[in-house]
Amino acid sequence: MGTEPRLGSKVFYKIGEVSQLTKLPAYVLRFWESEFSFLKPKKSRGNQRLYIQRDIETVLEIKRMLYEEGHTLEGVKRYWVRRGRAASKPLSPKEMAKKLRGDLQAIVKILESNSR
Repeated sequence: MGTEPRLGSKVFYKIGEVSQLTKLPAYVLRFWESEFSFLKPKKSRGNQRLYIQRDIETVLEIKRMLYEEGHTLEGVKRYWVRRGRAASKPLSPKEMAKKLRGDLQAIVKILESNSR
C-alpha cells in the first residue's frame, strides 16, 4: 500500500496525492490557487480539495513554466490570459485599474517607440 498515485487512475485526487504526483509541497499548490483564478479544485463536503486530471495537468504546466523556463508569476498569468483560461471570476475594481494601467503603459511605450 505505500504506492504513489498514478495520474489517470482516479477521477479525483486529494491535495496530498497531487503533491506527490507533481513533487510540489501542498502549500505551493494552495498558494497557486490564490494566484491563478483558473486553478480552483472542487471541494468535498469535508472541505477537502479535489483535483481532476485537468487541474493536475495545469499545475504541471505552471511548474514547468516557472521552474524550467524561468517565467515569473506575472508572466505565467499573462500567458494563461492569452490562452483564455484566466479570469473565471470577475476582477475587482482595484485589479481592473491595475490591469488597465499596465495596458495603457504598454500602449504609451509602443507610441513612443513609433514616434522616434
